[in-house]
Amino acid sequence: MMSHYQHHVFFCLNQREPGERQSCASCDAVEMWEHAKSRIKKLGLNQPGKVRINKAGCLERCEEGPVLVVYPEAIWYTYIDKSDIDEIIDEHIVNGRIVERLKI
Repeated sequence: MMSHYQHHVFFCLNQREPGERQSCASCDAVEMWEHAKSRIKKLGLNQPGKVRINKAGCLERCEEGPVLVVYPEAIWYTYIDKSDIDEIIDEHIVNGRIVERLKI
C-alpha cells in the first residue's frame, strides 16, 4: 500500500499534570513542532504528497522523550533542540538517511 505522504512526522505534544511522569510538552515539544513545520514549509516540502508534520497525543515513550516518529519508516527519534530537529529534517526527510545518534 502506498503512503499518502512521502514522510508523515508525528510529534508527541502530551502535557501531564505536575508530579506525574515526564511529558514531551514539558521538554519544549510544541516549540520544536512549530520549528519543524516552519522548516518544512521553507524547504517547500509541505506540498500534497510530500511531508506532513502533525501533533500527536501521548505516544507512550515518555521516559525517552521528547519523541517524534517518522512514517512510513516508523523511525522513532528523541531530540534536545532545534539543531536536532534540523538534523532529522536534513538527513532523514531530505536525504533518506536515519540519524542514528537520535534514534530510539
